[in-house]
Amino acid sequence: MKPFCKLALCAVAAASLLSVAPAQRAKNISLQKLGTYATGVFDEGSAEIAAHDPLTQRLFVVNASDSSIDVIDITNPLFPTKIFAIDVTPYGDQANSVAVKNGVVAAAIQANVKTDNGKAVFFDANGVFLNEVTVGALPDMLTFTPNGQKVLVANEGEPNDDYSIDPLGTISIVDLTQGVANASVQTLDFSAYNGATLDPSIRIYGPNATVAQDLEPEYIATSHDSRTAWVTLQENNAIAEIDVKSGKIVSLKGLGFKNYSVGANRLDPSDRDAGINIANWPVYGMYQPDSITALRWQGQTFLITANEGDAREYSTFEEEVRVKNLGLDPTAFPNAAFLQLDENIGRLNVTNALGDFDNDNDFDALFTLGGRSFSIWKPDATQIFDSGDALEQITAARYPTFFNASNTDNALDSRSDNKGPEPEAVTVAKMWGRDYLFIGLERIGGIVIYDVSNPYQPRFVDYVNNRDFTEDPETGTPGDLGPEGILVISADDSPTGEPLLVTANEISGTTTLFAIRR
Repeated sequence: MKPFCKLALCAVAAASLLSVAPAQRAKNISLQKLGTYATGVFDEGSAEIAAHDPLTQRLFVVNASDSSIDVIDITNPLFPTKIFAIDVTPYGDQANSVAVKNGVVAAAIQANVKTDNGKAVFFDANGVFLNEVTVGALPDMLTFTPNGQKVLVANEGEPNDDYSIDPLGTISIVDLTQGVANASVQTLDFSAYNGATLDPSIRIYGPNATVAQDLEPEYIATSHDSRTAWVTLQENNAIAEIDVKSGKIVSLKGLGFKNYSVGANRLDPSDRDAGINIANWPVYGMYQPDSITALRWQGQTFLITANEGDAREYSTFEEEVRVKNLGLDPTAFPNAAFLQLDENIGRLNVTNALGDFDNDNDFDALFTLGGRSFSIWKPDATQIFDSGDALEQITAARYPTFFNASNTDNALDSRSDNKGPEPEAVTVAKMWGRDYLFIGLERIGGIVIYDVSNPYQPRFVDYVNNRDFTEDPETGTPGDLGPEGILVISADDSPTGEPLLVTANEISGTTTLFAIRR
């Protein structure tokens, strides 16, 4: 695999060896379920992202199934109650994200044709329209800066199904300093990187796409002082840094790859191996983070990512393929026949867009989707920690008969061949003088909690899953399935005077509140 090393992509394993074993537990906090609001709609995205308004004690929850934002009263969090919905169809197809600051509700709304420019639309807490501005194509996430003066929008810019239209991936900065009624917008793109020499771990691979077209902004974290933002580019395995004040893209950093053949970088790669088999294999993982959050520690900022992974799947371009269906280079993989057995890594889904370094139609290295982990990075994309195989180990220990089940079935091992538990959402909150990280697992479900008060030495706290595996996910009452968005309500902003965790669960269509206690 010398061509791989010549690309300087194989020197990323060292930080991954810092993973923490599930047995290393920090001083506990606990989650106690309070109440759930259920839409009753299964697997239609009826509860995706939630935002909280402390002035009215309302949650605003994206409901893609009926193109609305559900408004839920949590004055009594034991009985969250929908009081009305905001119809977003006058502004586009559906809302993909929502955020609240100082009583203003901001929604990212994609156009009826997803490759057209979308909108950031503003309402008051009663759902009254305030203003709208045009942003980029497929606005996927938005957030207020901590000072409330700007709204930042990640416009994913996905192509249409046959890749005949591929809009630019962009970031919009909506300026609210003159008030919502006078909002102005600046949209940044990556055209300056067209033709530039990029870090080789940044994936630019869409058919005939320029760099600016191929990069797809996914999620945004902001600095404590509102001056800087970091944007994940999930399919591209990269993070962009934005100078919010000047309105410029400062840098574009590749995240390297995770070496699953060493140390604690293990995975269960097969859904046909008769159980739990978490081990090292000659595979690399593309981190491909979805959500990202920022942590302030000793005067420095660190970034934490949920390394979900994602593949492109279109009618004219599909990158995901099983290892057993690839030709493997005999020098790099002298035991190819053994590896390609279903019970080994033959069933593992990898990309066909990376790994044939010498273009001889066989693969010199294998790259799977996502890291099955969370990572902590310096802003320059230097990795200081990766959780290795801890998320699979934690879920295996807790649910050995439902390990790597999906969010639409209760089948043991069903997601082992495809991104495992899929860490989807991350958020950090300071409570009782310590920094706690909450990680939502999209497939098996639940929230993993770590103490990240020292980002160089995260410590596992607990894993809580409000899912009932005795119920059929589609026809029963299975609890929470597919946490897509999570948020922490501080004690100061909470209706109960204690911190709360809110999960918006895409598959079950439920929004659940937990008390956070120590």
